[in-house]
Amino acid sequence: MRPILVILALAVAASAAPQYEQIFSSYHEEIGIPEAARIKAAEESMDFDGSRIVGGSGSSVGQWPFFGGLVILLVDGRQSVCGSSLLSNTRAVTAAHCWRHGSLQARQFTVVLASNRLFSGGTRINTNRVEMHGSYNQNTLANDIAMVVINHVAFNNNINRINLPAGTATYVGTNANAIGFGRTADGAAGANNQNLNHVTLTVISNDECRRTFGNFILASTLCTSGAGGRSTCQGDSGGPLRIAGPTLIGVTSFGSNQGCQRGFPAAFARVTSYVAWLRARM
Repeated sequence: MRPILVILALAVAASAAPQYEQIFSSYHEEIGIPEAARIKAAEESMDFDGSRIVGGSGSSVGQWPFFGGLVILLVDGRQSVCGSSLLSNTRAVTAAHCWRHGSLQARQFTVVLASNRLFSGGTRINTNRVEMHGSYNQNTLANDIAMVVINHVAFNNNINRINLPAGTATYVGTNANAIGFGRTADGAAGANNQNLNHVTLTVISNDECRRTFGNFILASTLCTSGAGGRSTCQGDSGGPLRIAGPTLIGVTSFGSNQGCQRGFPAAFARVTSYVAWLRARM
């Protein structure tokens, strides 16, 4: 009888183990490529139906002058999509997984400034000068941050930089804006959006976030609540989480594979952990 008892004990222990949410395993295949196609088709159809980001609002040109959409040309010729934040006249920051994830590698970014459309309008700058963090881990998305070098762009009312944070604040309880071209809802309901959108999210503690994502949440991760179905969504990767100043406190990294409206937290690269790394490359 002893072997049976051991097996039963192991089964009970396994059933009691926490079940954590899973994240994407190949960003471009699972999210970026289909999102680029969706956004492009929505723009071409000119379907101005008033769709919104998950729980948020449409954005006007100049409202977020530091935001840069990324049209990504992959080495296999397909297109993907992300976001970025302008740090200076020649530098922007995005997520490392936007440049490389899984088996897919980017060949070129087109940084789109001063436009609430991704595939048309605004100031459009091509670059292949991207440096991912040296300790970026594609499997865990640790150190999911990259510096983008662009040709000099002049600042104006619609194009300007965002500030890097000072100090080591955790920002827990702070409201912050996430910005991006991603879906406005899970499934078909969010398919027609083609506008740049924004949403206000509340920063939560890493301990709370770890209850959802387990060991994916590191000291260098920042999380926001998904309460009320408000969150970043598919296609928002690499975009900013900002507070007044404007100051960049997060770079959009990942969420739950189950969707954007299920109440799960969203995870970002915590910018205070990377200020020295970023400044050394500006």
